[in-house]
Amino acid sequence: MAEPTTTFPIATLSGTILQNDTGPEDHFYLETFSMNRTFHISPYAPTFQGIGIAVMLLLSPVFLPHLVQAAEQDQIRWDNKYAKENYLFGREAIPFLQDHVDLLPKGPVLDLAMGEGRNGVFLAAKGYQVTGVDISEEGLKKAQALAAERGVTLKTVVADLDTYDIPPNTFDVIICTYYLQRDLFPKIAEALKPGGMALIETYTIDHLPYQPRFNKAYLLQPNELLTMLPGLRVLRYQEVDTGQAAFASILAQKPQ
Repeated sequence: MAEPTTTFPIATLSGTILQNDTGPEDHFYLETFSMNRTFHISPYAPTFQGIGIAVMLLLSPVFLPHLVQAAEQDQIRWDNKYAKENYLFGREAIPFLQDHVDLLPKGPVLDLAMGEGRNGVFLAAKGYQVTGVDISEEGLKKAQALAAERGVTLKTVVADLDTYDIPPNTFDVIICTYYLQRDLFPKIAEALKPGGMALIETYTIDHLPYQPRFNKAYLLQPNELLTMLPGLRVLRYQEVDTGQAAFASILAQKPQ
C-alpha cells in the first residue's frame, strides 16, 4: 500500500524567476536573492537602515504576490505535464545510478526533484527506504503508481525545494537528477550522515547545441560539479556527450 503524500506550502517569499522552457526536463527555476545590504559604520547608519526597511516594506506588496504566483504557476505547469498517462522521462533509472547502486550505503534515501519517480522506485526495489520531494503532486502520484506496480513503497512530499528544509545528518543517500539549484548542494552535503553518498546528474554547458534556448545559468560549467559538494570525497565523476545530450554525473561520499 502506498504511503500518503505530504504537502508543504509551495509559496516562496524571495527570488526572481528564470525560465527554461526547452526540452523534456525544463523547469521554472527560482533564484533567491537577499535584500540585505552592508553599510560602513557611520553616524547615519540607523537612518540608512531605516530607509532600507521602509523600502522593503513598500516593495513587498508589489513583488511578493508575483513570486508566490510564480511558484504556484510552476506547480500547475508541471502538474499539467505529468497528468499525461505516459511517463515523460521513462520508467527506468538513469544508467549512472544503475551502474553504481552497489556502492551506495544502505539506509534512508532522499530523492530531490523526484518527478515521476524512476530513480526512487529503482532504489526502493533494491531495499532502500525512499523519500521523494517534488513541486508536482501529479508527478508524485505517478511515482506512487510506479512503486505500487513494482511492489514497493515510497514516502512522497509535495514541496518547493527553494523553501524545503532538509534536516542535517539524516540520510545515507541523496540523489538529485536534472534539476540544478546551486544553493541546494551545501544542504545536500550537510544532510548526509557520515559515510553517506550523494549522486547527482544534470546538463552541462555542452548541452546548449542540442537545446539552444536552454538558460545558460542552469547548465553546469566544465568540472563545476566537482566543486559543488563541500567536504565530500569524489568517488566517481563523468562528463558525457551522447550526440543528443551533454551532462555530468558525480558520486561523492561524506567522510566517516
